[in-house]
Amino acid sequence: MTTYKLTYFNLTGLGEPIRYLLSYGGIKFEDHRVSFEEWPNIKPKMPMGQMPVLEIDGKQYNQSKAILRFLGKKFKLYGSDDYEALEIDAAADNIDDLRIAISSYYWEEDAAQKEKLKDTAMKKRAFLLEKFETQLKKNGGYFVKGKLSWVDILYAAYCDYLSNALGFDVNKDYPELKKLVDKIRATPNIKAYIEKRPKTHL
Repeated sequence: MTTYKLTYFNLTGLGEPIRYLLSYGGIKFEDHRVSFEEWPNIKPKMPMGQMPVLEIDGKQYNQSKAILRFLGKKFKLYGSDDYEALEIDAAADNIDDLRIAISSYYWEEDAAQKEKLKDTAMKKRAFLLEKFETQLKKNGGYFVKGKLSWVDILYAAYCDYLSNALGFDVNKDYPELKKLVDKIRATPNIKAYIEKRPKTHL
């Protein structure tokens, strides 16, 4: 029997979409959550000194997007052809633009720079979520071709992190996005994972 172990910090962030996808696919996995205090000792053991890392039968694989694409293919969530896969990849990168803008603001420690980054993040949110909302309306409530793909799960998994970083629901005033997230979180296997996962501040 194939074994899976995901190593990431004890927060949502980049690890949560992988946890969502593994759960969606009904794969039992060891959810190894690392504290910030433990990280310096674990870092040298990671392939590129970063997390998340997914171990499959003891072999380590890094880079969250590569892992998500692998799982997307495994669970038939990567479109019907290369063109749909291209659209899914583009949507994932667009979503990452949002995550990076909000993360940069959240983790900045310099007060003056933080204010500038907050302004950038809020403008980026308004611009991108308007685009995403339109995209979902055109595609039957999903990002690509009116059907579930791994990028829909990616977005839903990011929303706790983004909302906590902003201090309010990232999907506020965007009903199509909110419906998508609610739908993903109501999927039986993902719902079961959410109910048992540790409570974290981010």
